[in-house]
Amino acid sequence: MKKLIAEFIGTLWLVLGGCGSAVLAAGFPELGIGFVGVSLAFGLTVITMAYAIGHISGCHLNPAVSIGLWIGGRFEGKDVAPYVVAQVLGGLAGGLLLYFIASGKPGFDVGGFAANGYGEHSPGGYSMLSALIIEVAMTFIFLFVILGSTYTKAPRGFAGLAIGLCLTLIHLISIPVTNTSVNPARSTSQALIAGDWAIGQLWLFWVAPIAGAILAGFVYKLLSPEVTD
Repeated sequence: MKKLIAEFIGTLWLVLGGCGSAVLAAGFPELGIGFVGVSLAFGLTVITMAYAIGHISGCHLNPAVSIGLWIGGRFEGKDVAPYVVAQVLGGLAGGLLLYFIASGKPGFDVGGFAANGYGEHSPGGYSMLSALIIEVAMTFIFLFVILGSTYTKAPRGFAGLAIGLCLTLIHLISIPVTNTSVNPARSTSQALIAGDWAIGQLWLFWVAPIAGAILAGFVYKLLSPEVTD
């Protein structure tokens, strides 16, 4: 239960910090943080939580990460479903907190609410195929970095930094295409609030990240000299 509470809080922070930067600060007149700021915000949420709860739950904060670590032999299968539930609920809590904050501004319009999308709902107008490819590829690299940086012979104490910076880079690359998911919990929290089109496109942001994570788990397990279950 302690692990699940930690995952709930961590995913709440990822959504509140990352999506919050997009909704509240990215487009602020003249002083907005833009794509670079949002990318850094997502990376910083992971770095801060890696050191806050990594020793409790492993700081997954993402159903795709939990599944990828299981496939890679780093996580027990019986714990995957409880982790996913805690992450989705934490993401929803973060999304609701963000909604209550953002709706306090006169003239607030929920709009896209930092939801992920493709086609006309892609920031750059990218197609569904482009969205599918980039989400699979980015999640593959994300899990590859997670598995490598947490390897027993990797430099100790730096995994959180490597993982957070990787997520920052992923956002710098893919925000124009999909608003960057690589995380079904993050996508679900925003889609349920944005509603309509976001819910209709949510399937891709479950399928693609999980597919990328599974692929990374298999590949890293083949490459790594570490003995796994």
